[in-house]
Amino acid sequence: MWYNRSMFSRRLQQRARQLVAFLIRPLARFGITPNMLTYIGMALSIVTALVIAQGYMIWGGLLILFAGIFDMFDGAMARVSNTSSTFGAFLDSTLDRYSEGIILFGLLFYALQHPDLQNALWSAPHEQLWMISFVYIAVVGSLMVSYTKARAEGLGIECKTGLLARPERVILLAIGLLTNTGIWALALLAVFSNITAVERMVTVWRNTRQSAVKRDIAYQQQQQEDTSTNECQSLDLTGPNEDENLSSSDVRPVHTNVPPFNGGVQQE
Repeated sequence: MWYNRSMFSRRLQQRARQLVAFLIRPLARFGITPNMLTYIGMALSIVTALVIAQGYMIWGGLLILFAGIFDMFDGAMARVSNTSSTFGAFLDSTLDRYSEGIILFGLLFYALQHPDLQNALWSAPHEQLWMISFVYIAVVGSLMVSYTKARAEGLGIECKTGLLARPERVILLAIGLLTNTGIWALALLAVFSNITAVERMVTVWRNTRQSAVKRDIAYQQQQQEDTSTNECQSLDLTGPNEDENLSSSDVRPVHTNVPPFNGGVQQE
């Protein structure tokens, strides 16, 4: 089930990237660089956080989607203009973490300023405390989703599994703000982002375990081959020697009539 969801998410991202690449080609002709779009997305995230902190949730949701477009545009621009670089990828990933944390901080600031929060769709008491907790857990989950992927790739293991990658988290939070269900969106982010991180840890554990099993099997096979080779060499070295195992009955005296120099004594 998780595998199918992951495949669906990858196909959706592929379709979105193709559409973005089609839209971004005209901008590439004007000399706009991927890093410019990355900085613009970061600036929009700061504006979004300020808007949310003031309580304008619908505008905040729209701005999250707008900033998310720039998050997709920078990578597409790099591919279209063939200007991909190691530092560009590093900068994009780093500012993405800052952007997400800043937006969630805007929600945290709003919750701290409104101790009497009470959403009609949230029946549990102390909504402010719940919202603060969800924001914190969502931040941790978001960072762990990114960290597990980066750490796995640093070890040479591909790790793109999981339900809530960056695009899904952006869309979920935006929908929550647009529909006045922000606390539910935060709850889902808090839960499923950490589930995604755990799922990636399990994926890495399975891959490393399978690699270890394969190495053990290969090592055992090599040991068996070495043992067989040594046994064969030992048999060749200690096998019967025809010259040494001849019985005395196989030896026949040879008569000679050649006399020695000092007389005519016959030898046997």
